[in-house]
This record gives sequence, C-alpha cells and structure tokens, in this order.
Amino acid sequence: MTNPIQLPSDQDSTGRTLGAEELELLRQCIETGTLTSTKGNFVKTLETEFAKKLGVKHAHACASGTAAIHCAIAAINPEPGDEIITTSITDMGGLTPIIYQGAIPVFADVGPETYNVTAKTIAACISERTKAIVVTHLFGNPCDMAPIMELAQKHNIPVIEDCAQAFLTTYRDQMVGTIGTIGCFSLQQGKHITTGEGGMVVSNDPELARRMYLYINKAWGYGDAKPDHYFLALNYRMSELQGAVAVAQMTKLQGVVESRVRLADALTTRLGGLPGLQTPVITPESVHTFWKYCLNVDANVIEGGAVGLGAALREKGIACAPRYIQKPAFRCQVLRDQVTFGTSRWPFTLARPEAVDYSDELFPGTWKALQHVLVLPFNERYTDEHIEFLATEIRDAVLSLTRSQAPTAGWFVCMTQARHRCECGAEHPFLTLY
Repeated sequence: MTNPIQLPSDQDSTGRTLGAEELELLRQCIETGTLTSTKGNFVKTLETEFAKKLGVKHAHACASGTAAIHCAIAAINPEPGDEIITTSITDMGGLTPIIYQGAIPVFADVGPETYNVTAKTIAACISERTKAIVVTHLFGNPCDMAPIMELAQKHNIPVIEDCAQAFLTTYRDQMVGTIGTIGCFSLQQGKHITTGEGGMVVSNDPELARRMYLYINKAWGYGDAKPDHYFLALNYRMSELQGAVAVAQMTKLQGVVESRVRLADALTTRLGGLPGLQTPVITPESVHTFWKYCLNVDANVIEGGAVGLGAALREKGIACAPRYIQKPAFRCQVLRDQVTFGTSRWPFTLARPEAVDYSDELFPGTWKALQHVLVLPFNERYTDEHIEFLATEIRDAVLSLTRSQAPTAGWFVCMTQARHRCECGAEHPFLTLY
C-alpha cells in the first residue's frame, strides 16, 4: 500500500536547499569564463567564508571529503609503516588515504551507543609508531573530545577530525573541526550543504595549512618567488563551478542545521518511552546536528531487531538502513585481503601483527553498535507533518513487533538472517556476540 506522505530525499531536489541563489552565482561564474580556482574568485570566497564561520585561521577547498582526509594525512607526513588510529565504523573514503600515504590504519573500537571512538578505545591502540589519530563525529554526534585531546597531547600525537557528517556540530561550545589539529569536511550530495562532490580542510597551524594547500595543488608553490613541485602530491582542486554553488550554500548552512536539530528534537520527544527503542544518545555538553537520525533497537524486545523494524518501516515508504554499514571497515576486502599496490600488499608488509589484528573480541562495541543501529533518512526539508508521520509509523511498528516474552539474555538476532547466513559463513537463526 502506497503511503500518501512522501519523505523528502537528500538525493534530489525534494530534500536539498539548492535554488535560485546557486543558479545566479553559477551564471556569474560561467559569464567570467574562468572555471579554475587558480584564477577565479568563488573558491577563494568560499574559503574565506568557511574559515570565518568556524573561527579558524586557515580553510582550503578540495575535490571531495576523501581528498580532505588525504590532504590532512599528507600534511602529517607519515613515514612508511607509521600507524594512524581511526574508527571501525566509517566510510572507506576516510581510510584509503592512510594507505595511499604508506601508513597503516589501526582500528579503535567504538562506544556501542554513540558509535564513536573514545579516549579509552584509542589508548588501547597507541604504539611507538602512532603518527596521528583520526576521530569521526559519526552522524553529526561529536566524539567526547576533552579526554581524547588530553590523551593525544600526553603522547604528542596530532588529532584529525573527520567532520564529514558534522557541520556546525559543537562540543562544549566549540565547533568540531577546530578542536584537533586539522578538521576535514565533505560537501558530497547528502551532506548538510552540497556541491555534489567537494571538501574542506581547516587548521590553525600555518605550516600544516600551507602543506595542505600545496597538496591540493600538486605541491606547486603558487605565488612563491621560485615555485616548484616541492613533494609528491595530487591535483585535488575544487572547480569554480563547485565554489559558486558552495558560496550560495554557505548562506543557508545555519538555517539547515537549526532545522535539523529542531526536527530531531521533536522526533525524539515523540518516540520517548517505546519499549526496546533508544533514541540518539548525545555526547554530554554537545549539539548533535543530525546528518542522519539513528535508533538503537533491542532485539530482545523488538522482534527481528533493527532488521525487523527496518523491514516494517520500508513497507511504509521509509527508506531506513539497518547496521549503517554491513560490516566493520576492517572486514572490507581491500583491508581484509590487503589488496593495495599490485600484489605487493604494501604498506601492510610493514605492519606490526598487533596493528592488523581484527579479532572479533577486540571490537565488542563495534559489533554491538552495528547489531542494534537503525539509520533513518533525515534532512532539513522535513516538516512537522513528516516528523509526525515518522513517529506514528515507528511507534506502530515497534508495538506490533514487541515480543510478549524476551529470549534468553545474551543472545541477539543475527542482522544478516534475512540471507540466512552470518558473516562467519555458518547458517543459523541467531548469533551470540558476547
């Protein structure tokens, strides 16, 4: 049965703020005939406005969120075989730049309710080879940065903040991306503001900012007295067309974030008290800016857990995603089988065995988080009517799936049972994780 209410989607115009402002700046850009950022002014304007909005000294635009992470890793300049601590729940775009720079990604476990790395899980990964720490503020919920920064400063390790999903997110009244050494942002299609593809890097460190600027520009010293290609680098420039769109998008960012926060708060209020359902657990003293809205589903209470609830909601036209990612990042083939440069497996040939130990028991928070999370679509074009629709359908689905008697404690519904086969290869209806 088709529901009369259709949720706006961030994959098309229904869920995006693109409009007349972007068209006007695109027209101006095209009329100049200058589409490269090395000669134009739109990307420069974007960089100035972005730095001002975040209150940082330096901001540089680049081609994508992945490029932003790559620029940050390149600025840190690891030696081959150095280790960079990162999260087990993230997009591959946040990981492959580490490998391209010859470093080893070392995965920290996450908190099962916030889905973020913590000082405790990071500390377990630190070694004499640790070159940097990447923290990802997943879904727009900031990591608990105070203890992370204290740990990093104790060991003199720079912190890179992956803020791809966390525009204007704050932790203790400070914007994420400005707390660590470098902040990285994405302007991809589904982010808070978009240019289709695009990224930003920010820093208050002039030397790191300079190195990131150079990396974006093939390490060519534009404006230098005797420019040269100073080191190995790529062309990660943003075009003026993207810059024009981004400048218009920047004028809408504050409103976009305020809308998401208000709507998410309204949904949380309406879902309060439902059995087996936990609404987003927000890091204390923080503002979560809700790239997506996540529910934690207890399979002991709700039949089928996140998969069962997700299936019920999809029947109502709510395109939700159990697990967010189907497996931890380290289980993806490129990392699991070390498929890198030819058949060399480099740089993993330089890795300590402990650094690439992906045993299940080392990641209890990761497995539990993926077991229980249900990710709901979310964007600033939702209305109060959409929120009421979501709340009603979720409430009805939860109550219809609530178990009359909970199964034995410690057992959880296998999230891949729809395929009747778990990741371990065995066919079984239930999987014990602890």
